[in-house]
Amino acid sequence: MPTERTGYAPWSLTREAGVQSATVNGTIQVPQYVYPNLDCGFIDEKGNWKGRKSSDEQFIGITTHLAVANGGIVLAPATANIDFIDMTGFEDLFLAIKTTNGGSYPVAAVMGPDTNAFANLRPINPASNLRGSVFGRDNLGDLLTATVTLTSDVWDIFCMDGLFANQKNLQFKLTNSSGGNADIEVAFMRLV
Repeated sequence: MPTERTGYAPWSLTREAGVQSATVNGTIQVPQYVYPNLDCGFIDEKGNWKGRKSSDEQFIGITTHLAVANGGIVLAPATANIDFIDMTGFEDLFLAIKTTNGGSYPVAAVMGPDTNAFANLRPINPASNLRGSVFGRDNLGDLLTATVTLTSDVWDIFCMDGLFANQKNLQFKLTNSSGGNADIEVAFMRLV
């Protein structure tokens, strides 16, 4: 409910006479309303409209690699439409992996394909480990190199908070160390 508040103006005769201002029941009406605010973007310094990002609602970039031999390496995403992850404007990332043969799978975050530029830079070093300084480290180390143990025929989902924020050309390199052939599926979901 809107409230009308009043107070004496600093230049008024009442204030000049020494009467202190009261924020309620004074002579100046100061309307105080609450209005909803919707932030849907901004115009950058070049005059281009930049809309706000929203989180992916479902996993996307679902990539399937069939009959990957033990010791075989795959990159994901690698579909006809999505061959890298653009994290520009996104903070967090869910990575989902499903295999037909459970076991150990080393995973590394790598630079995406050299067919895509990193901002305006080209060529880039494709499939090279992403390096940076995170979590208070004072040196440049691999952002993600880990070995995960996966269960067969179910989606294992991993959340990475802030690790790849605003990374422009990202892929994941998976190595089949399960001891046998495996079909490997990979998907991702970005969060603001």
